Amino acid sequence: MTDQTPRPDFPIDAVLGSVRAAVKPFPPAVMFELADRGFSSLFHQLIACIVSVRTREEETLPICLRLFGTAPDAATLAALAESEIDRLIRPSTFHEQKAGRIREIARIAMTGYGDGMPCDRNVVMALPGVGPKCANLALGIACGLPLIGVDIHVHRIVNRWGYVRASTPERTLEALGEVLPERYRVEINRLLVPFGKQVCTGARPWCSRCPVRAECWRVGVTEAR
Repeated sequence: MTDQTPRPDFPIDAVLGSVRAAVKPFPPAVMFELADRGFSSLFHQLIACIVSVRTREEETLPICLRLFGTAPDAATLAALAESEIDRLIRPSTFHEQKAGRIREIARIAMTGYGDGMPCDRNVVMALPGVGPKCANLALGIACGLPLIGVDIHVHRIVNRWGYVRASTPERTLEALGEVLPERYRVEINRLLVPFGKQVCTGARPWCSRCPVRAECWRVGVTEAR
């Protein structure tokens, strides 16, 4: 796919309204679920996002609950041995590498910010293992900043709709920054992760039961259910 001009007439308000209704029965995206369970601080959200990288959501939630159950704050987490963090976050992908990063973030949070983290994107992006997706998601959920978290589901769906035309998640983030109303910038990840897992799947999407099929251009869809 090459980057192209997005659809100027895309009815984003109506589409996201329909998606919002459609995903109500589905489990929420894991970082939002953790926030709903009380782990809504920037520190918790950053740690959860690192655990989630290349790891299935169904595995990420129990891993994070186990980790935060043992170490509910930065001081306790920083005091754990890296090997113990590694044990707690299995079977997260690249768990050994993540364990070191998690312990270092906990140490920085405890020593530099008194167990908290400032709602500052520059500070967050300087932390080990934190990229734009994790920074935006964590700051959006924990701090209410209007930042867009683009994962594979968001990237696939907004390009499939024709709302934007971008070749990579990074370019999709830039493209959405040009067109997505600020009021949806945090919510779009909450909506499109479960929508992408249950309806607008990567292979053979469920177009027959999609509530926004009339508005979708089905870019790249070769076979649907």
